[in-house]
Amino acid sequence: MKTDWLEKLCLYFPNKIAMKEVETGRTLTYWEFQNCANRLATLFTNKLGIKHGERVAILAENSLEHFILMFVAQKTGITLVPLNYRLAPSEIHELLHDCTPSLIIVQEKFSEIINHSIFQPKHIWTLSELEEEGYNKKTHLSEFTAKEIPEDEPLFILYTAGTTGNPKGVLYSHAMLFWNSVNTSLRIDLTSEDRTLTFLPLFHTGGLNVVATPFLHRGAFVALVKKFDAELVTRLLEEETITIFMGVPTTLKMMAESKAFQSVSVKTTRFAMVGGEPMPLPLIETWHEKGVWIRQGFGMTEVGPNLFSLHQDDAVRKIGSIGVTNFYLDARIVDDDGNDVKRGEVGELIFKGPVVTKGYWNNPDATKAALKNGWFYTGDLVRQDEEGFFYVVDRKKSMFISGGENVYPAEIERVLYKHAAIAEVAVIGVPDEKWGEVGKACVVLKSGASATADELKAFCAERLAKYKTPKHYEFYDALPKSDAGKINKKVLLQRHRSFSN
Repeated sequence: MKTDWLEKLCLYFPNKIAMKEVETGRTLTYWEFQNCANRLATLFTNKLGIKHGERVAILAENSLEHFILMFVAQKTGITLVPLNYRLAPSEIHELLHDCTPSLIIVQEKFSEIINHSIFQPKHIWTLSELEEEGYNKKTHLSEFTAKEIPEDEPLFILYTAGTTGNPKGVLYSHAMLFWNSVNTSLRIDLTSEDRTLTFLPLFHTGGLNVVATPFLHRGAFVALVKKFDAELVTRLLEEETITIFMGVPTTLKMMAESKAFQSVSVKTTRFAMVGGEPMPLPLIETWHEKGVWIRQGFGMTEVGPNLFSLHQDDAVRKIGSIGVTNFYLDARIVDDDGNDVKRGEVGELIFKGPVVTKGYWNNPDATKAALKNGWFYTGDLVRQDEEGFFYVVDRKKSMFISGGENVYPAEIERVLYKHAAIAEVAVIGVPDEKWGEVGKACVVLKSGASATADELKAFCAERLAKYKTPKHYEFYDALPKSDAGKINKKVLLQRHRSFSN
């Protein structure tokens, strides 16, 4: 099939601005996107000799070039690999050795990382060189005949954050991109008149595929921010008349605490999509009071990423739920033997459908472990209520066993977030001589607030079973975060072990 979206988008919306890079003011219409992508597709295939199936990596902050390269990949069959520039140089070197790109596009500020890598590709371009050959010639009419590309071939290799182990390269196919866009459009009533704001990093599927690619597929508008800045993105809700945007609880918390939040007009914003981890109830209420509905969702790099959505009409009635599944997706909740659990019981969430990955790049063992009989096993523990709404209980790997009882940290965290003094909290399972494992709450207090370990323990004891009540409490100025803005429990566990030894 032809996977080239721009061919039709240029017929429908030739002069419409598709994307704006906020900090630089650079813009591209759909017709200009087409010219840039056609020109680079010709250069890559004819001049550089990059063949169908070979990889092109980009190491750069959010840029228009990420999406130009995506459209080049749709036309040529190359695979785009967005690299996480926040990783240590040695980690980036490992990823390069794993994906072996034929071409690396590198922002100048990161050039030394590439120069010191043992792996050296055939071609290295700076981001400025790519801009010169692409964006700076955006009005030059360029032609390229797009190739026929099997829809199950990878468009991207997206490396997971690796908070539970070494990063794995998820094979994100052309079909996944298409069906995720269809599912998203159906679920959030997306139209070509919608306008979004993308500020999460494009090396994660949250920044790349939750709103940006569905909006482009629909002929809508994307305002792209290079790096998250709470004051800036909050102001942009009004300045760019944003109708829908996506963030994680950490970013929405920072936006709500910004000076701009009090004065900014959000009259055009229909709702904010939130994923990554559960959003605390007080923060949801803060945004609702501002006039922005919170639309909780759930997704993952390997599937979707847009999988569940809680409609804004149910935001209060079903608070804490991730909603129901998107249209073209099958989901089940199963026990350890793969049998469906009864409604209301906790089990592992598994998926089947056209938005499921075919596996991991160069990692057959991980692929075999995740894909069983056509179903993708997520490792997430969920339950379903009597109306069919899903609730995430916890990650299977986050669960710990205390005195023979299963303990889900997310359940404890939800209780602790109700304490007036707590700004952030993460619960981990730590070794205990008597019970095997017990809970440890890692706490950040609100500015000016106070609470003791004994007070928090008593607070939990009133609301939780004894075996669920954390035994240990540690106070932090800030909790460690992953590049996706999620609390990094692996670092917290490592810290506990280092102080315990």
